[in-house]
Amino acid sequence: MSRTDRSVARSERILEISRELTSTVRLEPLLHKIVKVAAELTDSEVASLLLLDEKTDELRFRVATGDPAGQLRDIPVPVEDSIAGSVLISGEPAIVADAQSDARHYSPVGQQVDYETRSLLAVRLSVKERHIGVLEAINKQAGKEFGDDDVETLVTLAAQAAVAIENARLVSALQDAYDQLGRLDRLKSDFISIASHELRTPLSVILLYAGMLQESVDEAAEPQLNAVLRAAMRLKHIIETMLNLRYLETGEMELVPDRVDLGELILEACQEYEDLAQAKSVAMEVHLPDETLHVDADKQKLRVVLDNLISNAVKFTPHGGRVQLSLRPVESGVEISVSDSGIGIPAGELERIFDRFHQVGGHMTRRHGGMGLGLAVVRGLVELHGGRVWAESEGEAGSRFVVTLPATSAPKG
Repeated sequence: MSRTDRSVARSERILEISRELTSTVRLEPLLHKIVKVAAELTDSEVASLLLLDEKTDELRFRVATGDPAGQLRDIPVPVEDSIAGSVLISGEPAIVADAQSDARHYSPVGQQVDYETRSLLAVRLSVKERHIGVLEAINKQAGKEFGDDDVETLVTLAAQAAVAIENARLVSALQDAYDQLGRLDRLKSDFISIASHELRTPLSVILLYAGMLQESVDEAAEPQLNAVLRAAMRLKHIIETMLNLRYLETGEMELVPDRVDLGELILEACQEYEDLAQAKSVAMEVHLPDETLHVDADKQKLRVVLDNLISNAVKFTPHGGRVQLSLRPVESGVEISVSDSGIGIPAGELERIFDRFHQVGGHMTRRHGGMGLGLAVVRGLVELHGGRVWAESEGEAGSRFVVTLPATSAPKG
């Protein structure tokens, strides 16, 4: 085969290898593939790959052909006073015909794995001005010397390999972050479950005795007792919200479908929040259609949806503002909307507010309280009924939450 034919064959093989490298996203298989190809293309006994450890500023062997036991793995090589280090620093490929007589040769590696390096070719691995390691071909077969063709081939391979390594590292980092988020998510869910169950028993006792005291308390102590009851009821609401979220996440939420009069349910829910609204001089308006609108749904769960939406509307509406609830038939079933004249929601937050623990702005969290769970529960319960929920807002002109439900649909199980 002529030199030209060999060059063409190498180019075709490198192109083929490039496709293989870009399709390999797991780092370890990728590194093994790189050194195997490096040895093949340069007709070498062995090829090895060292990556820079940015914490220690050392090169470390990651993989080599002919090293199935991984003896070389993680052996450090100083950047100063080594052939690989000089290539990393200078960026110039190095051909060493007699490694044993080269002052830069780092002999402890060969001694540790009982292998003699006679000749080598080393090139740098770089990605966007970042130097990440060195690729080496060691001991040309049949006692031959490395030549310009080998340099050109290994430089081309190193350029493709460096990009593939960086991509694999990014994929690995992304997967690690995803796994970590999953672990944190499970810890958070476990905490919610444990905290909720541990708080329910003492809270039940508090509510029981506070209710009994209401029957005999004197007028002077009544405000203090009412304050205890309000705080206990608020804690009960938080616990129920956390448990609802937990059951939604684990798929343990069970619906008890019934024929529900939505207009009646809305009026009941509004009545519950009249005192809170009056305390802030917030006007509550309800707009119902002349016809009675029914849905097949879990009445208790829909009440949780309404309670959260109305509670938020009153909470975020300033003194003297207005909260409006409306019900109307739509093509897909029925639509419930809860509007307020409050502080509004930034456009970038309209979808995120339904995420668990998400709240709009730290100052709002401090002023209005809450855990950022209510709307996550709302979305979960609405979707469990086969419906949709979304938020609308224009600047600081208030917010509107819209829930659509199918008129007669089986809940999602």
